[in-house]
Amino acid sequence: MAQIFDYSRFRSVLAIPRFKPLVLGGFFLRLPYSAASITLTLFVRFGLGESYFAAGLVATLFVLGQAAGSTLMGRISDHFGLRAVLAVTTLSSTALWAVFPSLGLPLLFAVAFPAGLLSIPVFVVVRQPIAAMVPENLRRTAYAADAVSVELAFAIAPATATVLVTALDPQLAPRVIAAAVLLSGTLIWLLNPPTGLPEKKAVEPAAPEPPLPPLRQWFTVRLAALMVMAFGMAFCFSGTDISIVSHLEAKDQIGMAWVPLALWALYSLFGALMLAGSHRRVSPLVLLFILGVCTAPLGLSGSWWILALVIIPSGFFTAMSVAAATDQVSRIAEPRVQGTAMGMQGSAMTMGAALGAPVVGWVVETFGAQWSFTATGFGVLCAALAAAALTGVGRMRAQPRRELQPEAA
Repeated sequence: MAQIFDYSRFRSVLAIPRFKPLVLGGFFLRLPYSAASITLTLFVRFGLGESYFAAGLVATLFVLGQAAGSTLMGRISDHFGLRAVLAVTTLSSTALWAVFPSLGLPLLFAVAFPAGLLSIPVFVVVRQPIAAMVPENLRRTAYAADAVSVELAFAIAPATATVLVTALDPQLAPRVIAAAVLLSGTLIWLLNPPTGLPEKKAVEPAAPEPPLPPLRQWFTVRLAALMVMAFGMAFCFSGTDISIVSHLEAKDQIGMAWVPLALWALYSLFGALMLAGSHRRVSPLVLLFILGVCTAPLGLSGSWWILALVIIPSGFFTAMSVAAATDQVSRIAEPRVQGTAMGMQGSAMTMGAALGAPVVGWVVETFGAQWSFTATGFGVLCAALAAAALTGVGRMRAQPRRELQPEAA
């Protein structure tokens, strides 16, 4: 076991200068990020009294904006650095979340997309600096360590948002998110984490900055498969959020929804810790298939405490799958485009979350809450099959090149 799980790697990563402040800042940044979608969903459902489908559409517009903004902000970061991105997104996102409670459904539909577009791009802000400061042989462990902070945030924030909306005041949760965005964005701005770009400009101030390579030169089939995997993972996360809430509301146990939500994230944290100490590379595609299979039957659970137990397998592989996929993206994308690549992965995940909420919401409204987990698992398996097909295409394209190498030699 000591050879399989070597936590000296974990200690080596934590000893890297500026890594611990970055992960801590990322944790505070992810508190509002992880609560945003479910807060909008529950605010529309319980604060405005609208259907789950309408709530899912508002959340969808928001995360579609996040998807577009993540890639855009990643590109801006590659050109101008993280501080420019942080300054714009922190101030604008704070203002928009502060006014959400005073808006009705039509205005929420109007501002949800721009609010998502101007959200702080968490993937770019945290994981691009990790790729810049951590050696490649420790990078998977670093992403797993970051995933621990992710799961701590997801253990705290969605459960807290659920309590604020369902037990206290629905208008309170968006205002809390506004304050959290302002504080966490300011903290990361003050930390000013490295991206690998400013150092190059400081060493050679007179040299012209080479243009970024066009997309077709570096966006390979392997990267496309990883983006589909990221989509499927986020579909699982957002679909499970909606499934837990709707499933327990149908059983008149909505007040206990925070328990499986929080435990689901804690199970995922343990999975991330296992990956952090592992020497073995884990296939994110295999993990995605496991997520789909483990999620589909959860609707058979009869009460909140049973759900909190049977969700263990799905939760355990959640953060592990994201960390494994992010590690592969960082290895494939060259340093000059890592901000864009991380932004694209963030976009893929937000698009998965965008589709997961309304699809599962529609299933709940049309067929009943008992089918919500089945719909989530089915969507995840569809994404896994698509990613497997792209992976196969990538291998077939790479095979002729391997066969030609001995001849060229």
